[in-house]
Amino acid sequence: MKLVLASNNAGKLAELQDLFAPLGVELVRQSELDVGEAEEPFLTFVENALAKARHAAAATGLPAIADDAGLCVEAFGGLPGVATAYYATQFGFEKGDANNVRALLEQMAGIEDRRAALVSTLVALRRADDPEPLIAVGRAAGEIVREPIGENGFGFDPVMWLPQFGKTFAQLPTEVKNANSHRGRAARAMLALMRERWL
Repeated sequence: MKLVLASNNAGKLAELQDLFAPLGVELVRQSELDVGEAEEPFLTFVENALAKARHAAAATGLPAIADDAGLCVEAFGGLPGVATAYYATQFGFEKGDANNVRALLEQMAGIEDRRAALVSTLVALRRADDPEPLIAVGRAAGEIVREPIGENGFGFDPVMWLPQFGKTFAQLPTEVKNANSHRGRAARAMLALMRERWL
């Protein structure tokens, strides 16, 4: 089965392609099919993921899957949440992973409560007007460290400390990260839904 991934993020594509390989699902990035980015005006991960999946399915005629993910920091009342990708821009930095990490560490400098969670919501549609989208959520809870540690991964991986491993996501081998990440957990739940309802 071919699914269009409603994202142009190479890191997401690689991660999800590995996770969906057992189903024989081929993920194709929407940009490879000349599909532009969808609007994401909503305040929740599920609404934005649904909008992205509908946009990609409508533009390509293919089944689509979208991921909306972000960092939810306890001390910030769950923010940056859906605005995670643009977090750094609120503080005068250009958009980008390194700047997001820098801005987060600056904003948390005097904060003792370091609890946070990375959250991923996957939405899959058979077609743009599918009345029964598949929705899977994954959450990886941990703490924000005071400086980046590790070389692997992307996004907030270097500052997301996982007590169960005593390491950040950026210190974990890819297969361990994928098995325990927010996106890995959401993908496993989505695979189960696809097996049950689509295959």
